[in-house]
Amino acid sequence: MQAALQTRTGRRTAGPAARRSRTALAAGLLTAVLALSGCGAAGDDGASSDRPALSAKRQDKADSAAGEGEADGKQAPAKSAAPKKPDPASATHVIRTAALSVQVKSASRAAASARTVAQNAGGLVADESTEQVDETHDSSHLVLRVPQDAYDRVLRELSGAGKLLSRTSTAKDVTDQVVDTDSRIATQRASVARVRKLMDRADRLADVVTLEGELSSRQAALESLLAQQASLKDRTGMATITLDLTEPETAAEDDDEGPGFLDALSGGWDAFVTTLRWIAMVLGASAPFLAVAAVLLVLWRVLLRRRGRRAGAPPAGE
Repeated sequence: MQAALQTRTGRRTAGPAARRSRTALAAGLLTAVLALSGCGAAGDDGASSDRPALSAKRQDKADSAAGEGEADGKQAPAKSAAPKKPDPASATHVIRTAALSVQVKSASRAAASARTVAQNAGGLVADESTEQVDETHDSSHLVLRVPQDAYDRVLRELSGAGKLLSRTSTAKDVTDQVVDTDSRIATQRASVARVRKLMDRADRLADVVTLEGELSSRQAALESLLAQQASLKDRTGMATITLDLTEPETAAEDDDEGPGFLDALSGGWDAFVTTLRWIAMVLGASAPFLAVAAVLLVLWRVLLRRRGRRAGAPPAGE
């Protein structure tokens, strides 16, 4: 029985000691876990704190580079802001023509106004003619050349100068022709340059003569292409407007009053003069016949008188 009591007493005394050791062990583990977690957090905080520092350094470098660019004359922003020039090969080349017929009160004044409009737009008068239709009416014909960007505005101003009778306009796309001409010019120039190089290297006279003839023909072809290019440039750069200005016909005013005494006298006098004229013409036409008839009549009377005298004379023996 004493052994049983000792055994129970030993278990009771051993229980609190084991609990203390377990509690101490748990506390130690908890301290170790907290220490490890603190080191990890510190490492993360350090890394996170280094990132803003690096980004701040990069920002400082970018700011310094921008400052150096501005100190050099701010050329970089100007280049980026400058608009790109259009490629001439991709531009559209159009030949524009128009024909207008406008009725105005005064053709000469309207022609002067049209000249002013064309010159203010940067154009010119290629041809102009004014003629008198009758004693009271004039008409003007003008051929105007204006820049393409002012074509629509000039056309509107000319159409509003008076009563628009007719208007026609055409637009012809010659982009392919322009591109083809430019390409042929470049090829021909290269060909001329090659012939000139061969002439510089030629030693024999026959070769020089042959190359000169070839150079002349190729140079003539190049000049022809250059003339075509200039013509296309002129027709696509300047639009052509043909303007016809006419004045309205004056309508005859109706006279409601009847003919008066002066009108009747004038009409009678005209009739009298006309009659006398016709009589004079008849007399002039019949004068030769009347003269011949008068001569015959005189002769006939002379003969009758002689016969009467012979008939009334006595015989010779009585």
